[in-house]
Amino acid sequence: MTDPGDPTPVVEDPAAESEARASAESEARAPRPLIERIGLAAIAAILAVLFGAVAVAAWAGGEPFLAVMGGIGCLMTAWVGGLTLFRG
Repeated sequence: MTDPGDPTPVVEDPAAESEARASAESEARAPRPLIERIGLAAIAAILAVLFGAVAVAAWAGGEPFLAVMGGIGCLMTAWVGGLTLFRG
């Protein structure tokens, strides 16, 4: 807000404000406990195996598009599981 006697308006920078808020939230957020990270990574590993099985079955059944999609799902799930485990 501006003072009625002050002719210069106060310009708030929303980008700087959201940046400061995001950095404060990331500093306040504690990393996940190790047991939770291991559990989430195990769930991701199970899902990655299931996606891989879909990919293999689809390839053997002559469905290359479904096989590629299953393979991509397998890789992405394994990647996220690894990130969860190692980055916390």
